Amino acid sequence: MTTNTRKTSIKTVLTGMALMGGMALSQTAMAQGKGLDEPFRADYKKTLAGKTVAFVPVAMGFDLAQGWFAGLKKELEPLGVNVISRDPNWSTSAGAQAVTSLISEKPDVMVVHNPDVQTYAKLLQRAEKAGIQVVQINMRSNYDSILYVGVDWVDVGELATKAVVKACQGKSNKIAIVQGALSAAASAYTLKGVENILAKNPAIQVVSSQAADWDAAKAKGITQTVLKQHPDLCGIVGFWDGMDIGTAAAIKEAGLTGKVFLATSGGGEQKGACDQVKAGSYDLNLSYDVPTQASNMASSIKWLLQNQGETGTAKGSIYTTIIPITKSNASVQGTCWKLS
Repeated sequence: MTTNTRKTSIKTVLTGMALMGGMALSQTAMAQGKGLDEPFRADYKKTLAGKTVAFVPVAMGFDLAQGWFAGLKKELEPLGVNVISRDPNWSTSAGAQAVTSLISEKPDVMVVHNPDVQTYAKLLQRAEKAGIQVVQINMRSNYDSILYVGVDWVDVGELATKAVVKACQGKSNKIAIVQGALSAAASAYTLKGVENILAKNPAIQVVSSQAADWDAAKAKGITQTVLKQHPDLCGIVGFWDGMDIGTAAAIKEAGLTGKVFLATSGGGEQKGACDQVKAGSYDLNLSYDVPTQASNMASSIKWLLQNQGETGTAKGSIYTTIIPITKSNASVQGTCWKLS
């Protein structure tokens, strides 16, 4: 036997003896009714404590942002993580300034809800080069950061359009599309899903496709005009329930509720989704389930904060499951969540 082989054998024996000794101590402790300290929790808590997560939504004053922020705080703050926010209040320039300032402040993780696909792209790349791990929520930019958590907008467009096409069978086949902001990922990708379904249904006639810029008043004005020009309209594909409350109001004022099928999407909050479906304002609301999105983000952030490697070395997406809300399930407890 060589010297190296002898050393390896001795090391193996000693390691085995140490493991056996540890097992013996554990068995003795359990036999005596004593608890055992879980060996990995201390490092886990130490790694997370004192870290900072910064949240930059398009604005804080609506259900999506408030739900995400509350979910992050609920999951992370008990672990000693400092969760902060910067509110651009729908101003793209203020949002860019907020992201720029945070790059200097260097939080450990930045959660960003992009107003469009381009404005923050280079800033987010700068942030990750500076060592900040970037999570993009629901509306991503052209820059592929370490993680995206959010809905698949192409799926949303396809599902909404399929429902409208089905509702138009035997009717005029005239539909309208009420988009959000043209440069936003949610609008551009949803429109692609709409186009995918329309390509398979050439009989459907799109009489209007306009951008309401996420504004309920604009959505109402657009819909009022379309309904005057096309009173036989059979369906509308809307791009966000916070905006489409105006679309629904125009349909109601024209006396066409239940005759013009309205499909929209949103975060699944009780008042904005389930209550509106029950009231007949929306025929279909595709929920991307904000609490689950917040939970997915928080779990991912816990993992990222334990990852001591270089930021941006591994990238991924977590697409959230879409929940179709109709009158059949709008009254079922748990279908929607409450902002309160």
